[in-house]
Amino acid sequence: MYVTSRDFWYWNSRGKRINALDYLIEIRGYDFTEAVTRLTCEGMPRASPYRPQSKPNPRKPAKLYLPWPKKCATGYFKYLRKRGISTKVIQRCCALGLLYEGRYKPNKNEKKYVPVCVFVGTDDTGKPKYACMRGIYETLKKDVYGSDKCYSFCLPPEKPHSSQVAVFEAPVDALSHATLQELEGWQWNGYRLSLGGTSHVALFAFLERHPEIKRVTLYMDNDLAGLKNAHKIRDMLREHPSFKHIRVGINPPREGKDYNEKLMSKLQQLQSLPQRRHEKRAAISI
Repeated sequence: MYVTSRDFWYWNSRGKRINALDYLIEIRGYDFTEAVTRLTCEGMPRASPYRPQSKPNPRKPAKLYLPWPKKCATGYFKYLRKRGISTKVIQRCCALGLLYEGRYKPNKNEKKYVPVCVFVGTDDTGKPKYACMRGIYETLKKDVYGSDKCYSFCLPPEKPHSSQVAVFEAPVDALSHATLQELEGWQWNGYRLSLGGTSHVALFAFLERHPEIKRVTLYMDNDLAGLKNAHKIRDMLREHPSFKHIRVGINPPREGKDYNEKLMSKLQQLQSLPQRRHEKRAAISI
């Protein structure tokens, strides 16, 4: 949700204030030139009495500074286990360098650091290009400054040469999907990509780097914004000349708002099975 004021937008899910130019680039997916054109010319060419001497240079991306890792960290593991993520999935993310517990200072004027769960996105060489933080004990949700949306968090398949990608709004939903597969024994092997929101930027950049992908399944949230953006991204893929051959499906969770809520509901059902069996046996004995 974005709250607007006179001179800026406040991006609630990321906990930061952005101006009109950043809004078009980070959220709407425009490149720098297109965003400037939208702001100055409202998307229409405008006659100029002179020819410009030079073109505007694209904005230089900020350097990514990952939060310092916390020594003897256990909070991130407890946080993810509390949200139902399996130990196997957590350990795999850590082994791939995609997950760790960090120390973040929310207020520069204070000395207090808060522990955060850091989800990392890397390029093809394994170099970190993106990171988002989730507070372990506080309701903090924020992308790390300097993150490149084109390299959002992505959990690769266990077997190489996959032609499928499952798309989620948040990393926790992607890990919840992996845990559900572990619980229910699905025979599925593919990438799990987090968009870091609902923008198509991360997905389109991923598909450009992975031309072998033949199927995209959108596991967006089961709410108005999630369903609307899922249909929008599907239509954009079908219209794009480079991606129109890809099969696209939309599969929101049948239970809960997102796949983490679906996972928690599944775990509750599994926990209640022994109690139900005990009650059934007691009724039969009577």
